[in-house]
Amino acid sequence: MTDNNSQNGKIIPYLWFDDQAEEAIDFYVSAFNDARVGHLTRYGEAGPGPEGSVMIATFEVEGQPFMALNGGPQFKFTPAISFFINYATEEALDAVWQKLAEGGTELVPLGKYPFSDKFGWIQDKYGLTWQLHLAGEDYEGQKVMPFLLFAGEHHGKAAEAVDLYTSLFGDSNILTMLRYGAADEEQGEVEGTVQHARFALNGQEFMAMDSNKAHDFIFTEAISLYVNCETQEEVDAYWDALTDGGEEQPCGWLKDKYGVSWQIIPRRLGELMQDEDPQRAQRVTEAMLQMTKIDIAALERAYEQG
Repeated sequence: MTDNNSQNGKIIPYLWFDDQAEEAIDFYVSAFNDARVGHLTRYGEAGPGPEGSVMIATFEVEGQPFMALNGGPQFKFTPAISFFINYATEEALDAVWQKLAEGGTELVPLGKYPFSDKFGWIQDKYGLTWQLHLAGEDYEGQKVMPFLLFAGEHHGKAAEAVDLYTSLFGDSNILTMLRYGAADEEQGEVEGTVQHARFALNGQEFMAMDSNKAHDFIFTEAISLYVNCETQEEVDAYWDALTDGGEEQPCGWLKDKYGVSWQIIPRRLGELMQDEDPQRAQRVTEAMLQMTKIDIAALERAYEQG
């Protein structure tokens, strides 16, 4: 599902809540040092959610745009996708950690580790997970990075996935790729798999790793990557590449062969769905609901009917 007021960004993390999107966004705005609400679109009389409740929302956390949906109980957040945040000072990091700990669960306790003077991984009370890292006052890189953890049936696929993703998007490259060595096998990891990768897609930085530990979670549709497309050719290219070995899903959603969910959405869809003429907007919405891959020409035809 889309919103004409989607925040700037080629690829935006899209969060699927049951019915707590507005409450969660308010919590994040209070928890983070730099966070703000964007645009809220609410359900009307026709539903399917309760009238007046948030359907789609946009918001920012530490400069990172997000989208959110109240979509029902079908999907749950897991640590397979988390958000890695670099902080300049301990005071700033600690303040956010304390807020996220309210009703949350520590996955990796906040402390000093070989790779960081201060780091912790926490699941907040809504199930979303965050990795907080003390980067220091000299750090000038991207502050928030989506972090993909390839575990379970997708273990060992991080490098292959990163290669695919960076081949699809412009202004993309692999920044670092650190692999496990023989010594890591004592900790249950597999030599040659990815210990840590940092890569850019359309200039936006992401992280990825493999883990061979006995995690009880996988990627789910609760967090998808929403891709803003300008043309049908762009929609087709991303759709064809990411569904190869994956799974087509309704309304522009898909799941790639690594289990990661994407939404391949033309900006034109949002414009048409938000048209001032409610009948035209409704026809476009009804047409979209019948689609798997989004067809801009078919949306335009539905818009012009009547």
